[in-house]
Amino acid sequence: MNKPIPEFENEDEERAFWAEHDSSEYVDWSKARWAVFPNLKPSTRAISLRLPESMLNELRQLANQRDVPYQSLIKIFLRERIDQEYRNPSNLAVAEGKANYHTPKQK
Repeated sequence: MNKPIPEFENEDEERAFWAEHDSSEYVDWSKARWAVFPNLKPSTRAISLRLPESMLNELRQLANQRDVPYQSLIKIFLRERIDQEYRNPSNLAVAEGKANYHTPKQK
């Protein structure tokens, strides 16, 4: 018999509760099923990226030709390249996080 899940006044209270309690005491995970949420928008984070003016102008021209915002085009290009890198067996070390990157020498 599972313990009843308490009522929470807000998400912060619920987060604090689950941080201190084992969900297996409250939920029968053997009855759980996988769920797919295809319409969820992925979380995004704004970053600052410095690009040469000429490259940014070229990206804007390409985006204009394709009738998409230039930032969306940058994301498309990045996704395609990331996928390509993961498919390329010679980049396996990078994909597995085992690449040997050299860091600048400290003075």
